[in-house]
Amino acid sequence: MTIAPGERLVIDASIAVKWVVTEIDSDKAELLLGRSLIAPDLMFAECANVLWKKVRRGEMTDGEAAIAAQTLEEADLTVISTRPYLARIVAIAAELDHPAYDASYLAVAEALGLRFVTADERLIRVLQAGSRFRQFVVSIADVR
Repeated sequence: MTIAPGERLVIDASIAVKWVVTEIDSDKAELLLGRSLIAPDLMFAECANVLWKKVRRGEMTDGEAAIAAQTLEEADLTVISTRPYLARIVAIAAELDHPAYDASYLAVAEALGLRFVTADERLIRVLQAGSRFRQFVVSIADVR
């Protein structure tokens, strides 16, 4: 799936974390930097949770996690409050039988008429299994 030059995109924590932690497809996530990116405010709490888990597992130090968090705080993103989308988030989560955290990204993408880039393979499988939301999702694997 091609991303057009200048296309505004919604991203999730699975993308943002790849900017500050070397993971599979970090290089592809970095290709998104410099674009017009949008994220629900929830993304930052999810990133913090990922960084905490990496410290807990010994995959990074407290200092490395602090630097990663500060870098994410300074990321050039348009941050959207999830508050006005709460009812829609609940409806999408119920429709997909999938966590509301992920539904928040879909609700924002849907409301703004944008596509959503994720590296969350579980969510991608749910959406590609016939969901009407699959038109909104771009897998990081498809970013070029």
